[in-house]
Amino acid sequence: MGSEEKVERLRLGGMALRNGLLIHGPTHWAAAVRDRDGGIQVASDRKPELAPRLAARLPGLRGPLKLAEALAVLPLARRRLRVARLPFEDWRVAAAIGATLAATTALRRRVGSSALREGVVQAIGAVPAMVALMDRDLAAYHGVEHKAIAAYEQGIEDPSGVPKEHDRCGSNLIAPMMLLSAGGTILLERLVDHPGPLARAGVGLGGASIAVEMFVWSDRNHGTPLADAFHTPGREIQRRLATKEPTPQQLEVGVAALAEILRTEQAGGGDELPPAT
Repeated sequence: MGSEEKVERLRLGGMALRNGLLIHGPTHWAAAVRDRDGGIQVASDRKPELAPRLAARLPGLRGPLKLAEALAVLPLARRRLRVARLPFEDWRVAAAIGATLAATTALRRRVGSSALREGVVQAIGAVPAMVALMDRDLAAYHGVEHKAIAAYEQGIEDPSGVPKEHDRCGSNLIAPMMLLSAGGTILLERLVDHPGPLARAGVGLGGASIAVEMFVWSDRNHGTPLADAFHTPGREIQRRLATKEPTPQQLEVGVAALAEILRTEQAGGGDELPPAT
């Protein structure tokens, strides 16, 4: 015919584990991990759906709902793969979370509302993630996630030569979420005396929802100057901190997870798009 038929590819997302990779498909999840004996263990199942499809696609709701669905997969994957180690399964991360909560609470109680204070609060809030990524294996499997999914999207069999940064990584949400949360908190404290936890949580949820909509827009307008500007902080976070170049053995685990999600989706079907990586 003179032209190749365009291949429709699934839109995949994922999460790095400390010893493997979890991939989300439209209707299923799949995970592959390296066990202590050096073997690769694989598991998969259907994803939980926490809201009707229409509600999940509504602007402002789809981001939090998809995030909740992604988090709901974690205990399922942990139950199916007992050897899997989740990103926060480390005493140092737990200690960092506790210290972060204490520090931000004390700072807000003792320092008046200001852009500087909220900037410091947001910076402190990023500490647990930074502590988690000090584990080189976790950062490397984050690179595996990007390489495996990007290779699939581009129709490349060997993911080793694919960049470890990906424009649909959740790191692209960090900068807008921090700015929106800081701005929303300052506005809240100027309008309400002594806002409670629910009001602060509402501000955070609203900021996350707006950030997701910005994320979706940038993905649909990929390559435009404004979309590139949106992705720049996330690319730098990935390049400098959030990802490491994986070993061939780690890439092998990613390839196994990718093969399992494709097999499972082909067997199970479904046409709903999952969240971005």
